[in-house]
Amino acid sequence: MNITGLKRRIADAMAQPDSVGAMQRWLESRLPALHPSIRVENNQVETLYRFARAYIEQVPDVLEAAAAVAQAAHLRERMLPVLKVAEAFFLQPPDLPSEHKGLIMLLDEAYLAHRLVEEVNDRYVANGIAPLIPMDTTRANLIVHQLMGEGFANQLDTAVETAVSGLLPEDLFQSEPFRAYQASQDPAQVRRLWTQWPCMSRQLGVEIELRGAA
Repeated sequence: MNITGLKRRIADAMAQPDSVGAMQRWLESRLPALHPSIRVENNQVETLYRFARAYIEQVPDVLEAAAAVAQAAHLRERMLPVLKVAEAFFLQPPDLPSEHKGLIMLLDEAYLAHRLVEEVNDRYVANGIAPLIPMDTTRANLIVHQLMGEGFANQLDTAVETAVSGLLPEDLFQSEPFRAYQASQDPAQVRRLWTQWPCMSRQLGVEIELRGAA
């Protein structure tokens, strides 16, 4: 995987003042459309910018970690094509709105990559095993979904679901390597991993308030 290329592309966009300013103005324009359940700490635009920046910057680390787990589970041959799709979403994205440039475009691409990992995790959980990557991006993905708008975000979700269904069929989870990996999992180690990957959105001062929660 071209992790170096991913990081270089992110660094180049972050280094452009015009791109940073455009992202901040775009985030400010999106604030009124956010669902009331999304809470942003003081200085909303700056907090959302820090959140979006971290969301983008974590893509290479998440994909690199997923590849390492797949290697350890002897599933690299089956998982690498899925992760390469996530990489391609970032380096060679599908058609995106023409007005989405610089960091805004990277946010679209990061959403595709994070959502793909989330879909893979969901399939792992559905087959009785801990997520491939013990990182809670579910709420962060929901927040970015809101920022992008329902219609456009749903189009990206469809692209992700189509990719995963084609590359990660159910028979993978019945294979001997997967079953051996499942049997080797140490619940205590899984819990330790989860503590290293806390909820991204909560860390960065953006949260979803679940109605009826205590």
